[in-house]
Amino acid sequence: MKKYMSLVLFAHSIFALPFAIIGFFLAVETTDYQFEWKLFLLMLLCMVTARNAAMAFNRYLDRDIDALNPRTAVRDIPAGRVSAQQALLFTIINCIVFMVACYFINFLCFLLAPIALFVILFYSYMKRISPLCHIVLGIGLGLAPVGAYLAVTGVFNIVPIYYGLAVLTWVSGFDIIYALQDEEFDKANGLNSIPANFGGKTALRISEVLHVLSFIFVLLPIFYLPTGIFYYIGVALYGFLLIYQHRIVSPTDLSRVDRAFMTTNGIASVVFAVFFLLDIWIK
Repeated sequence: MKKYMSLVLFAHSIFALPFAIIGFFLAVETTDYQFEWKLFLLMLLCMVTARNAAMAFNRYLDRDIDALNPRTAVRDIPAGRVSAQQALLFTIINCIVFMVACYFINFLCFLLAPIALFVILFYSYMKRISPLCHIVLGIGLGLAPVGAYLAVTGVFNIVPIYYGLAVLTWVSGFDIIYALQDEEFDKANGLNSIPANFGGKTALRISEVLHVLSFIFVLLPIFYLPTGIFYYIGVALYGFLLIYQHRIVSPTDLSRVDRAFMTTNGIASVVFAVFFLLDIWIK
């Protein structure tokens, strides 16, 4: 289990999971639907298995590329800790569990489940096709709050879509920052990323625009929800952390990319979710 958790970087689930929880409790608190532990656990199961499938498939598909890149050669498949066949089997099992969990949630989620799987798995091919790979990753994680809301209500709503767009632009932006580390490797090996196609300086500007959009999208729900002070605090802290990660990374200094990528963004999603929940529960 430990080696599989390493394979899929289970800690990275912290990025989209808080927004899935936001989508779930948004539905519970703003509609007539009641909280159910069974439904909540099924939603969490969907989040974990979808993330596992996406990460394991990405590691499976990129195994030869990872072996060539000094930064990624220590990953589990190139290092021999997990075989390619084990990673593929792990992907298939998680896809099956995801589909079964969606079936027990509601019929709409079950119908949409193959589309969600296609998006999160197709991301692994995108770097070979287009620099829009970062956007596809953002779409995959941006499904979290929308899907969680659908799990409760079975209908679409504009507010979780705003949160989905916030995740899309936020994840796309920080994935561009992360890709700065492999700019030269991607160029040399014909891989498409925004840094490889446009250079580090332009890539950071694109990331900044995406993060400005993300901040706007977390602010827009104030026009649809009776938000209070805690929500505004959450938005302010979220915006501060977005700015902070751009202050500590530059095209000539990538020494703090890991802090910007993992630590800062993990804190941003958790902090925003905590203040969102405080706002809807303390009134």
